[in-house]
Amino acid sequence: MQQSQIMEDKIISAVRTFAYSISSGSKVVADMSELVEVTSQLSFSSFDYWERIIRSEFSSVTRESTPPKWKVWSKPKELVTWLDLISWDGYKREKALLALSGAAPNTFFFSLAVRRLNDWVPQVRKAARDKLPEIARSTDPKYVVDALCVALSNWHSWGRIEDADKEVILEIISENQIAKSLRSKLIKSASGPMPSLFSQLGRTKILDEHIEEIAKSAIQPSVRAKAYRSLFEGRIVWIEGRKWVWTNIRYGEGRLKPIVGERKLEIDTPLEELLKKSSEDRSSIVRRVSAEILIRELDKLGIKARVFAEHFASDNSHAVSERGEFALRKLDEAERANAS
Repeated sequence: MQQSQIMEDKIISAVRTFAYSISSGSKVVADMSELVEVTSQLSFSSFDYWERIIRSEFSSVTRESTPPKWKVWSKPKELVTWLDLISWDGYKREKALLALSGAAPNTFFFSLAVRRLNDWVPQVRKAARDKLPEIARSTDPKYVVDALCVALSNWHSWGRIEDADKEVILEIISENQIAKSLRSKLIKSASGPMPSLFSQLGRTKILDEHIEEIAKSAIQPSVRAKAYRSLFEGRIVWIEGRKWVWTNIRYGEGRLKPIVGERKLEIDTPLEELLKKSSEDRSSIVRRVSAEILIRELDKLGIKARVFAEHFASDNSHAVSERGEFALRKLDEAERANAS
């Protein structure tokens, strides 16, 4: 049996166990432990899929266990649970957000609450704006950070999220402990959408005093490259969303064009210092960025420009060396022009 099918069976079993415990009429508080354990193992790259599976199964069991309308006296007291956050019923989703208190039991359930900021019902989005900061303060910071990493890497594709909803998330990530954990994750994560996360976190000031550390120490080369580029350019850019642009209306052809946002950085690291550090980085991805900046800033570097150009021209990466050779040609052209 494939691994995904095994996990799906575990999810269905845990959801059914939880749902039956709620509707059994027992006075014992429903136990979520099995459901929390199995959802803690889920891959967030398939979050939509798992959410649909859980919603469908929970709804199905709830309908099965609902007593006939004429058995009024046997109707169990309705409990509000974390799974009501993904109910088909918008009123239930709103009610769940307003009623739930305390910590989310794991990353998955906190993610369910975060995703209500993109809910198709405006009242649910408002309830999420009102309650999410409170839930975040009560929840284990690790769960909050892991959930926000997923959300921030994808929210530019959320079609219903509004600026007010985004502000809620930005408020949460600006909390000292959360901000510290996010910076640590940027530096220490060997995989995952960290470059996108870096850009989105740049909407706030939580990275500003730490970008040089990220440029030097982040495990992922793409993160170091983004950090260096931000320092070179004095700004952080991110994707706000995408809009459709017609390239040929007659034939119905077009493409999605990124909408880019940016924020200026109040950091002034000397250009030569940045070039020296980035030119010696162990990854050609970073050195290529450094070589691109050299070409752009040749006029500002004076005699140092040729030293850097020769260094890049001898690089063992073709993408870097060709930029170094181009810089040398530009310098030679400038010298000939000055001589004449």
